[in-house]
Amino acid sequence: MAAYVLIHGAADSGWYWHLLEAELRNRGHDVVAPDLPCDDDSAGLSEYAATVVDAIGDRTGLVVVAQSFGGFTAPLVCERVPVDLLVLMAGMVPLPGEPPGDWWANTGYEQTRREQDERDGTAPDDDIALFLHDVPPDLAAEALRRGRDQSATPTEKPWPLRAWPDVPTRFLLCRDDRFFPAELPAPRGAGTVGHHP
Repeated sequence: MAAYVLIHGAADSGWYWHLLEAELRNRGHDVVAPDLPCDDDSAGLSEYAATVVDAIGDRTGLVVVAQSFGGFTAPLVCERVPVDLLVLMAGMVPLPGEPPGDWWANTGYEQTRREQDERDGTAPDDDIALFLHDVPPDLAAEALRRGRDQSATPTEKPWPLRAWPDVPTRFLLCRDDRFFPAELPAPRGAGTVGHHP
């Protein structure tokens, strides 16, 4: 069986994955879902990756799954430990040398979101409408309660890898995602990844 390494996005925690974690464990897999130091202003992407590697310990047969901003951390983990598969779930795909804070402008995110909002006739104005519109209300409320502050520190320095790691990579495109419209440009820098968030 595999060991799944689940990396959450910005301003979140390992709890984000609790339902998937339970399902994977029920199927006999090992799972680790660490809390990244997102509320620590002294922590950059290197510290995020170190947190994940420490949580992995001596596990093998790794499948690394990263959501959203976790897409900046996951490839760094793949450079530090042997990984069998990398899966990006609506993941932000970095380019070598690109500061994560520049990703938004470099991908045309704002224009794509405006076009989606105009086409759909909606402009989500709160976290539930934007991120949790298809989640049961009690679960959405718990997710908001568990949210954390997100330091800007990991967005400031250039992404350190010179190329995407040599790891089989898959991308899950979320068709009804209101935050990362499916129409965003194709991934830049992730080899043969199929789609951008």
